[in-house]
Amino acid sequence: MAKAKKEKSLLNESSMTFIKEYLNNASPTGFETSGQKIWLEYLKPYIDTHIVDNYGTVVGIINPEAEYKVVIEAHADEISWFVKYITSDGFIHVCRNGGSDHQIAPSKRVNIHTKKGIVRGVFGWPAIHVRKHSKENKPEVETIWIDVGAKNKKQVEELGIHVGCVCTFTEGFEELNFDYWIGRAFDNRMGGVIIAEVARLLKENKKKLPFGLYIVNAVQEEVGLNGAGMIAETIAPDVAICTDVTHDTTTPMMSKAAEGETFCGEGPVMCYAPAVHNILLEKIIDTAKKNKIPFQLQAESRSTGTDTDAFAFSNGGVPSALISLPLRYMHTTVETVHKNDVENCIKLMYEVLLKLSPKDNYKYL
Repeated sequence: MAKAKKEKSLLNESSMTFIKEYLNNASPTGFETSGQKIWLEYLKPYIDTHIVDNYGTVVGIINPEAEYKVVIEAHADEISWFVKYITSDGFIHVCRNGGSDHQIAPSKRVNIHTKKGIVRGVFGWPAIHVRKHSKENKPEVETIWIDVGAKNKKQVEELGIHVGCVCTFTEGFEELNFDYWIGRAFDNRMGGVIIAEVARLLKENKKKLPFGLYIVNAVQEEVGLNGAGMIAETIAPDVAICTDVTHDTTTPMMSKAAEGETFCGEGPVMCYAPAVHNILLEKIIDTAKKNKIPFQLQAESRSTGTDTDAFAFSNGGVPSALISLPLRYMHTTVETVHKNDVENCIKLMYEVLLKLSPKDNYKYL
């Protein structure tokens, strides 16, 4: 029996070089500049112009003169830690910058970002031999610490470390087995990859859109959707389609009754939620069906917890929708996605844009 022909990947060599550089770079909340520079440099050949707002959100624009405006969006920031307190004997206590997970910190290597450059450190933890298991301390924000090898506070400060320095884990992009990818900060720089690749495909396929396309890589999502809220007011779009990650609920210790059932490798996830405009959502689902793009469904009872909410409830209400990438182990250093899902998110967003028109009616009544 002849083997089935493997479908050609949407991601070319240039795409993969960009993905690895972009994902391996640190882009913590409030300090996204270096990642935004990488993203914009990749995007520039595929756009007409760009803007950068006061807090660092970057927007690539196609057809900037068009009155009707469509946004495709991801957020650029990753979770991290702030230096909170330096002890007299040279240990560093931290606080969260975004939803950083204290339970995974012990034994992790970190980069502390200073004006003098990167300083390496480790999250320490007492050896198993000396812990009393009957009353063992658990990792908490107040109990974890960073060790940079210093003997005292003065040595720490001589390295350029001060209260407010940001700390990121060091793990980067890696290809796993069966077309899975792992790394930190796939939430949500993988979304940045998706929207950049959509722009590339539009350019390479010489597609002309009947509206202005605003490709938004927003800052500060992890601390309250802040970047999206600001840029939504600046752009005042007519339609917004956001992309973020969502949980693969098939791994151990996940509750499908609480979280729904979504799988890595089974396609983009479309969300029903108050912020998601039903007419736009049905257009996206219809597009997936017509183009034979696999997809999954989920429902959220209140907010989506993504930048979709910020766009939807801005400017008197913007028809908005969310296309999510299934992901395992969110907010860890081994976030895991399937390559096919990444490509299908790109395909779906690309095909949806080709179906949108300034004449579309989003009125319920």
